[in-house]
Amino acid sequence: MAKNRKIPFGYRMEFGTYIPQPAEAETVRRIYQTYLAGASYKALVEALQERGVVYDECKLWNKNMVARILEDARYVGMDRYPAILPEEQFHSVQERRRDRAVPVRKTPAQMELRRLCGGPPPAWVEQQTLALLNRLIQNPESIASGQTGVEEPAEARKLRQELDEILRTPPVDEKRAGEVAFQIAGCSLNTIGAEEYETLRLRRFYRNHPLMEELEQEFLRESVRQITYRGKGIQVRLKNGQIIEGGQLP
Repeated sequence: MAKNRKIPFGYRMEFGTYIPQPAEAETVRRIYQTYLAGASYKALVEALQERGVVYDECKLWNKNMVARILEDARYVGMDRYPAILPEEQFHSVQERRRDRAVPVRKTPAQMELRRLCGGPPPAWVEQQTLALLNRLIQNPESIASGQTGVEEPAEARKLRQELDEILRTPPVDEKRAGEVAFQIAGCSLNTIGAEEYETLRLRRFYRNHPLMEELEQEFLRESVRQITYRGKGIQVRLKNGQIIEGGQLP
C-alpha cells in the first residue's frame, strides 16, 4: 500500500515505475464488478469497511473515494500506469454512472434564461443578468427608446392654436375646449412609435417591481427580448429594443 494517495489506489512505485499493488488492484477490480452488478456507493463503502480494506493510513472509506476510483481512466493504462482493468468494463461503469446521475433541476427562470440566450449559458450569465436588471429596477428612467425629438404633427399644432384661441376668448367654450384637447392628445399618441410605447410600459413595470433576490421567469418574459454573452460580458436587449451591456447601466 502506498503511504499516501498521490499514487492512485491500486498501484505502487518500484524503481521509478508504477506497477500494480496486487491486493489493492484486486480491490479495484472487485469495486468495478460489484458496481456493475448494481451496488450503490454506500453499499461499496460498507463492504470495504467490513472487509477491513485500507484506503490510506488513518482514513476510512467514503463515497468520494469510491467515486474517484470509478472515474479514474488510469486503470485502463494511461499516463505511465499499467492497465488493471479492461477498457470495456471501465466504459460500462462510466455509462452506468451517467445513467444514475441525478439531473440538475432548472428553475422556471433558468429555463427562460436559456431560451433568451439560445442555449444553456454559463452560471455567471445568470448572476450578471440579475445584477443588471436590479439596477434598472433602481433606476427605471435609464430605460429609453431610440426615438428622440419627435416633431409634433401639423394637425396637432393647428389644434393647439385653436385651443389657445378658445381659452383666450371669454366666455370659454369648455365643451369645445375639451373636444380640441382630446383631439390633440390623439394626434400626439399617433406620433409615438411601438418602441416608445414599450419604453413607457417598461419604466412603469420596473418602477413597480421590488428588487429580486433571484431571477424571475415572468420578469424576464415581460421585459427582456434577448440575452447574448461573450467572454465575461453580456448584452441584454429589452423589449423596447434598448441594449444594455456588461451588467452596467449606460
